[in-house]
Amino acid sequence: MSLPTSTPETRIDFLYLSEEDMVAAGVTDVAACVDAMEETFALLHAGDYRMGGPNANSHGVALSFPDESAFPMPANTPDRRFMAMPAYLGGAFGTTGVKWYGSNPENRTRGLPRSILMFMLNSTETGQPLALMSANLLSAYRTGAVPGLGARFLARPDARTVGIVGPGVMARTSLAAFVAECPKVDTVKIKGRGRASMESFAAWVAEDLPQVTTVVEVDSIEEAVRESDIVTFCTSNVRGDPARYPTVVRDWVKPGAFLSMPGVCNIDAGMQRPEVRKVVDNAKMYQAWADDVGYPVHRKVTLLGSKFMDMIHDGLMAPADLIDLGAVVASAAVGRRDDDEIVILSVGGMPVEDVAWGTTVYRHALERGIGTSLPLWEGPALV
Repeated sequence: MSLPTSTPETRIDFLYLSEEDMVAAGVTDVAACVDAMEETFALLHAGDYRMGGPNANSHGVALSFPDESAFPMPANTPDRRFMAMPAYLGGAFGTTGVKWYGSNPENRTRGLPRSILMFMLNSTETGQPLALMSANLLSAYRTGAVPGLGARFLARPDARTVGIVGPGVMARTSLAAFVAECPKVDTVKIKGRGRASMESFAAWVAEDLPQVTTVVEVDSIEEAVRESDIVTFCTSNVRGDPARYPTVVRDWVKPGAFLSMPGVCNIDAGMQRPEVRKVVDNAKMYQAWADDVGYPVHRKVTLLGSKFMDMIHDGLMAPADLIDLGAVVASAAVGRRDDDEIVILSVGGMPVEDVAWGTTVYRHALERGIGTSLPLWEGPALV
């Protein structure tokens, strides 16, 4: 087969961005990422986006492994999967992309992160690739930026103390975003599963967040929650019985607290009461999960928004009492109603966030001459 002659119209190159390139292009700029998430959530509320699934709001498509197989497949263990998360985002972004990753908890014994992520950004018009980028930091910072956006609209401006359960990567980027949005934060309480994780987190805070002058290690979830102005659960856990999930008890929660939950979480009966303001990143995404797995959703999808879906399904909560963060950002709904109100936000993560931050970082890379240009073809062999 003879290859076609290259022309300016048919030649396609795309940009490859390594993790080092991504850092140079600003992927760790958490304040700018929060700004990008505010723009993203306004577009979500307006409807200028698409994700996968029948209702165009799916978190993504996962490939998992069976409990038993006649073939030498990987074991069906928690977080052992491959996943694709596609989305289109309009507005000033106007791009389409997909995050793809494999996850294996055993990676940590090899000195690797549990999940290794890549992101492909495409032209929405032609479908051609614009960039292929390392996405562990991309994903981590957009994940933390959404709790930061929540703090921008839902936390009290005088918040000083943050209580953290699960001091891992999500907790680091969430805390960085809280500090960026709440300039009075100076104290952090951490509850971890072991000494190593808490010591590592405390060392990171000392080096990266000089605004935080006090780090307190606590022994229980209750201690992390009590007297904290901002609380976040960033834990992972085996799905199943929600009674075994890390749980927020109403009597522990300070009046006026903002709770951001990107990890496994449950709430007690007191926190279920209507005077506790309940916010989600995208109610339609949790409905998509409910359509996929059935009720009770919270047994299979461990995020707090799934608990809210079960409460609505069981008549324990009115649909109108569940508020979308995008509606708050767009001033179409009230977030915090008074200084003493407790507000809790479920953060599930969406591929539109990857598209937003990926597009932003890609454009920075182009402006700064960062990355490696790779050829797709001189011209397509088959048209």
